[in-house]
Amino acid sequence: MSLLSDPIADLLTRIRNALKAGHLRVDTPSSKLKISIARILKNEGFIKNFKILDDKKQKILRIYLKYGPDKQPVILSLERVSKPGRRVYTNAGDLKPILNNIGIWILSTSKGVVTNKAAKKLNVGGEVLCKIS
Repeated sequence: MSLLSDPIADLLTRIRNALKAGHLRVDTPSSKLKISIARILKNEGFIKNFKILDDKKQKILRIYLKYGPDKQPVILSLERVSKPGRRVYTNAGDLKPILNNIGIWILSTSKGVVTNKAAKKLNVGGEVLCKIS
């Protein structure tokens, strides 16, 4: 068992590495926050699907990656914004679109984990977890 200081960065790194290697899926230890991020990635079309597998010790989140017709990954970049040593917060008015609304920000708000578009509609700000394009 390894202790991670930043499980979200670990999730993003696993996805990034799997995409570079051309894997079809990636496994990571599961948590409610990681499942929320995977749900957003699926709804926004960045991944094919995700599944929660029940291991004897801990649940595992399996993410099925998505590629274009020429085997290019759909996800161009994954970037962790708020880190344990430096938290980044924003309000609804400061949320800017990424790559002409092709990319998204994922925020942790009082209304749950949402995208920048949903946060703007709900008029809530929060901690910026990551940027995906």
